[in-house]
Amino acid sequence: MTDLHNTLLTLDSHIDIPWPDRQDAWAEDTPRQVNVPKTRKGGLKAVCLAAYIPQGSRDEVGHAEAWERVQGMLDVISGIEGRQGDHSARVCRTTADVRAACEAGDLAVIPAIENGHGLGGQPERIAELARRYGVRYMTLTHNGHNALADAAIPRKDLADSETLHGGLSDLGREAIAHMNRSGVLVDVSHAAKSTMMQASEISTTPVFASHSCARALCDHPRNLDDEQLDRLKETGGLIQVTAMGSFLKKGGGGTVEDLVRHVSYIANRIGVEHVGISSDFDGGGGIPGWKDATETANVTHALQAAGFSDADISAIWGGNMLRLLETAEKAATAL
Repeated sequence: MTDLHNTLLTLDSHIDIPWPDRQDAWAEDTPRQVNVPKTRKGGLKAVCLAAYIPQGSRDEVGHAEAWERVQGMLDVISGIEGRQGDHSARVCRTTADVRAACEAGDLAVIPAIENGHGLGGQPERIAELARRYGVRYMTLTHNGHNALADAAIPRKDLADSETLHGGLSDLGREAIAHMNRSGVLVDVSHAAKSTMMQASEISTTPVFASHSCARALCDHPRNLDDEQLDRLKETGGLIQVTAMGSFLKKGGGGTVEDLVRHVSYIANRIGVEHVGISSDFDGGGGIPGWKDATETANVTHALQAAGFSDADISAIWGGNMLRLLETAEKAATAL
């Protein structure tokens, strides 16, 4: 009997890369939670690799450092392409590229950016990064407010007040317009609720959360409440439930079963077409049952145990995310 997991196009929508680069993307023996051999062992077919930019000062020096770092990290992500031994990977710019890579047995790598601070205060740069690297989504913020928007978690060490812009700044609105034109999805994970709600109103393509959970089940500021989930349904958006124990269960300690509990809650409230899966591996993610990419099949089996149909699991594991990426491609004018 064929294991359903082996037939799926599994797509993990948020994985960090170690920085500085350790040159272990192809290593068989590495503490890294996700690399090419580990995805193959776990049956993970596609990965969104994020260039994570820590929030720094919102001044010329901080912006210059962020712009330099985002390019360096995207250079590394773009370099994860080719074949070594039995393993192969392909950097993908479109959903057609992703499907072709998976059909060929290549790991599909989708470049992304975590924290709009990486644009260095110049929103128009997102178009350049989309052209040069094939970036397909960007979170508006990380922890700490930036020049674009307010974050869900202000940073006291950066002297953040509770709010800086009241949601999106004028630069943030400009950035979203550039993202829409460039086929880059607006990622509202890490964003304040005000930012998320405003972004969902002005973006011409649906917004999504690449690594968040349901606040009704775990009251954490990084999670989306029911009003936000309902807005995703109204606008055709998506939330990718993530394997971060502290987002899954109050006090931490969340398991694969807790992850599926969040998926079930969201599917029941706004529809299975609006929910997916992410790990946040190599960025703090990892829970009992899904500690690295080699254990990915455990998530599929937990979804089956929870009563999801094969079609639902296919949508949750990659179909929904690919549909959203394709929507952004069709709406783009600058590809």
